[in-house]
Amino acid sequence: MEKWKVANLKPGMKFSKPVYFDGDNLFAPENVPLKEKDLKRLGKWGVEEVESDGALLSDEVPVDNETASNFFEQPFRSPEQQEIVAQYSGLVSRLKELHEQLRNGNGISSEISDSIVDGLLSLVEKRKNDILQFVLYGLHGEAGLVENSLNSVVLSSLVGKNLNMPKHKLLHLSTSALLHDVGMLRLPTEISEKKGALTKDELKVVRTHPIHSYKIITRELKYPEEVGLAALQHQERWDGNGYPRGLSGGSIIVPARIIAVVDSFEAMVSRRPYRSSMIGYTAMRHILSDNSRRFDPEILKVFIRTMGIYPIGSIVLLNNSCIARVIENNSEAPLKPKIKVMINEKGLEYTEDDGEVIDLFSNREFFIARAVDPKERAQKAEV
Repeated sequence: MEKWKVANLKPGMKFSKPVYFDGDNLFAPENVPLKEKDLKRLGKWGVEEVESDGALLSDEVPVDNETASNFFEQPFRSPEQQEIVAQYSGLVSRLKELHEQLRNGNGISSEISDSIVDGLLSLVEKRKNDILQFVLYGLHGEAGLVENSLNSVVLSSLVGKNLNMPKHKLLHLSTSALLHDVGMLRLPTEISEKKGALTKDELKVVRTHPIHSYKIITRELKYPEEVGLAALQHQERWDGNGYPRGLSGGSIIVPARIIAVVDSFEAMVSRRPYRSSMIGYTAMRHILSDNSRRFDPEILKVFIRTMGIYPIGSIVLLNNSCIARVIENNSEAPLKPKIKVMINEKGLEYTEDDGEVIDLFSNREFFIARAVDPKERAQKAEV
């Protein structure tokens, strides 16, 4: 990777490939302009260099499109969708309550985590597409440990369902996904909440969090061994270069392999304090480029069938210049989802979300030309 001095970077610069700092920490996705506030954060954290395999594409300051992008955000407006928002917010509060118990070591019980998992699995069962769009669009706002944990349950359970897991195995997987990072709560706050770059010694401490998660899950919350092992192994890599034990291949249990993929994807599509989220299509491309380094190739195939190349909620440009939103995936044809037109070929906006629904699998006249970032201007795009 080529290194770039942070001092030489300017707002508006874009790179043809993702930009990283301190190793594997993603700073900016490909083709996404750098922001002044993000560059200031790097300076504050003492980060002097970033790395990228890509080339510098632009040094022009981008136009602020936040207002124009509101149309593309398609906020949940119907009573049914607002109900999902309310239920999700309630689960956030419940998980925060559990995290507080775990921090203090008082009154710890699996009752809260069981109720959260049951609530999320019920939402997935009844309103799969809506809850998935809610998660992938980041409509809950900037994500932290609580939101990431809830989102991981949603995504992991969908993969588990496509693997035809029996109910008790699906419950174990979902519980592991909810609790896989609770070990972070047992790290010194000066490390877990540090805003700047971590030192090598601090990074070693952070890499102990799966061990803490395992102990919390099995010893304090009294869950079965498999639930704890999935959390213990979720940072292991298929090629053996993960942690904490350097396991590889089949020595990593299946639930941990699922959470590894989900955790990585979820981190890309969620908004973080130090960067914007990727669009689902871009995140999926990064996952697909793994080449059996981090992820089990077979689990990756199931994940693709589950999510589609263009995940639900993705904004896409069709070959006839219409702009549409993906509303349903086709597991047998990941490139041909069902879409709803948002802006037709004449530039007419369907502001009431009442555009035509097209199944791209059965209607071969249309196809997706490219994904559209919701941050782009809300106007008819050119192919």
